[in-house]
Amino acid sequence: MASRLTDVIIDCRDLVRMTGFWKQALGYEEANRGDGWVSLRPPGPDAGDERLRAGAHAPAVALVAVPEAKSVKNRVHVDLTPVDRSQADEVVRLESLGASRADIGQRDTPWVVLADPEGNEFCVMPELDPEAG
Repeated sequence: MASRLTDVIIDCRDLVRMTGFWKQALGYEEANRGDGWVSLRPPGPDAGDERLRAGAHAPAVALVAVPEAKSVKNRVHVDLTPVDRSQADEVVRLESLGASRADIGQRDTPWVVLADPEGNEFCVMPELDPEAG
């Protein structure tokens, strides 16, 4: 068996603001908290070892407070895909939560590049349901 992607870690300066943004953006809930970090997971049953080994699941997102601001383009980013609305509607929703459009040199692409409130880039992919929105 191969490894599973279990966590995506996002450094941030404002832990409270970034936790709120990513909780709302993903529909996740707080799973754990420590000194300078918060872990978010999808809602639902505990994702214990058996579930982790059994099959695919959405990774957790951990936000970790750091003293420095983001300074360059991310080398790794996440893609979000709307499941119950159009891509355009999801972009509007994410912008209302504090995301902003980002230009990383993309040209004509089917995805939209946004940045979270601290400038971490992510993409919004076309919706799963072409009838959505």
